[in-house]
Amino acid sequence: MIKLNLGCGSRQLEGYVNVDGFAGCHPDQVVDLECTPWPFPDNTAEEIVLHHVLEHLGQQPKVFLAVMQELHRVAAADALIHIDVPHPLHDDFRTDPTHVRPITPRTLSMFSRRNCEEWQRLGYANTPLALMTGVDFEIESVRYDPDPDTRARLATAGVQLPDDDLLAYGDILPNLFKAIAITLRVCKPAAA
Repeated sequence: MIKLNLGCGSRQLEGYVNVDGFAGCHPDQVVDLECTPWPFPDNTAEEIVLHHVLEHLGQQPKVFLAVMQELHRVAAADALIHIDVPHPLHDDFRTDPTHVRPITPRTLSMFSRRNCEEWQRLGYANTPLALMTGVDFEIESVRYDPDPDTRARLATAGVQLPDDDLLAYGDILPNLFKAIAITLRVCKPAAA
């Protein structure tokens, strides 16, 4: 079993296979993550880290779906995939021209077989991505990281948002959240 740090850049992790498409950051393996299949065997990754990577991949939907299929293919049953992305309403996301798609918990929930089957049963129009791609991920945890500069600016302006109300404003106030951390659990039968 291996641990993968995909799109590692200069943030290389001890005990992981550090992978990046740019050889200049000296990863363990140079791999263009948009070119599939990846050079990793099926069901071998017990943990995968994508730290500010997924929002850079798959400007074309087919490429993004292929990336999600590769994550599922290389991951072992019950593996955890740790995804950190900029919040789509934060300037960090909006100002980087290499960011090609927003990633949110709602986006990733579309890769849950359980969700897709329930949406179909209820007649919802949600695209059943898990069923279309043959993948199955469940969201294990979600954490929204507030932007301390925005909180300070709001406080200076006399606007106080209690911590337990922040999520209610996160989809309407730009720069309120800096990033989102999402952990997925891979759902598949254990390899024989």
